[in-house]
Amino acid sequence: MMISTKGRYALRVLVDLAEHRQEGYIPLRTVAQRQGISQKYLESIMTTLSKAGYVDGTHGRGGGYRLTREPEAYHIGPILRLIEGSLAPVQCVVDAAAPCEMAGECRTRALWKGLDQVIRDYLDNATLAQLMVEENDEAD
Repeated sequence: MMISTKGRYALRVLVDLAEHRQEGYIPLRTVAQRQGISQKYLESIMTTLSKAGYVDGTHGRGGGYRLTREPEAYHIGPILRLIEGSLAPVQCVVDAAAPCEMAGECRTRALWKGLDQVIRDYLDNATLAQLMVEENDEAD
């Protein structure tokens, strides 16, 4: 499993909005400049996050984006699955995958299922609030 640039940028943008949430709606241009990411590239990410209810956006003067809830309520796993699709390490453990014809006798399937569960547990328990703290800890 490799998280794409789009997934990494989505998390960076959400952390940025979380750290500046007291400022209200934040223009995408401002976030793009702070994060060193193309505004055009961020627009597609923000559309996806907005449709899923993670951010609220408004247009015009004073417009921009803001989080729809507190950072503690944002779990990383669902965000990455929204942006990336499946995070499974191999195709045969993807929830919607066609059954593998070798599943009954595959000696490695349990390994992949276990790894998939570890990934899910880790990312589903990590929150945006934790990323804010970890990012600040790294700066010390």
